[in-house]
Amino acid sequence: MPKESFLVNRIKSVGFALKGAFLLIRTEASIKIQVFIAIVMTAAGFYFDISNTEWILQIFAIAIVLGIEGMNTAVEKIADYIQPEFDVKIGFIKDISAGAVMLVSIASTIIGLIIYLPKIL
Repeated sequence: MPKESFLVNRIKSVGFALKGAFLLIRTEASIKIQVFIAIVMTAAGFYFDISNTEWILQIFAIAIVLGIEGMNTAVEKIADYIQPEFDVKIGFIKDISAGAVMLVSIASTIIGLIIYLPKIL
């Protein structure tokens, strides 16, 4: 079988990534909430006419929360596949993964407050 070209391989990789993103959004309640918040914050950015630097920080904050949430979901799915029954060690791993989401969510909330509180007040 002939080896695929680099371009074909990249196109397939993007397809798999898009499929994964849509699966994540379609199947996970927490990511649905975070996507909704991202849409609201994006609308707020247009409404308050935030600066380029504020856009960069906001987009980065949204991306890091969604990305870490995706990784958290992947860790949970792998852990549940490996050990479907309750296991203290698996619970520890899942708690750490959820904690990572919480940390970036707190940091992103602080970024949002820094950007929007002065505009609201």
